[in-house]
Amino acid sequence: MNLVANTAVILVAVLHIYFLYLEMFQWTKPLGLKIFRNDAEFANKSAVLAANQGLYNGFLAAGLIWSAMASGNEALHLKIFFLGCVIVAGLYGGYSANKKIFFIQALPALIALALVLNMYF
Repeated sequence: MNLVANTAVILVAVLHIYFLYLEMFQWTKPLGLKIFRNDAEFANKSAVLAANQGLYNGFLAAGLIWSAMASGNEALHLKIFFLGCVIVAGLYGGYSANKKIFFIQALPALIALALVLNMYF
């Protein structure tokens, strides 16, 4: 079960690395415009904000990878903290920006958190 839970945590981290890539490097390019349904004018005006958001997604990914590599109680606490951060961000994004964000960001983290908690409790 430990392998399954850690794999789920790593998959959530990979998602956030992909979000970093999209927001920091593809925001104004055709892929980013298509995925985020932006026009070029809006994308150019908001590129700095998107890059900042991408950077935060990178920090979440780093924390999730750190938590998957940790051991003992530290691992549990790190996983709960970083998955909790992802869940809160996904809930807020789903509420304030686009409902799809809940399913793309929060739901995978909720599943990973359930697997982690099942592993420890």
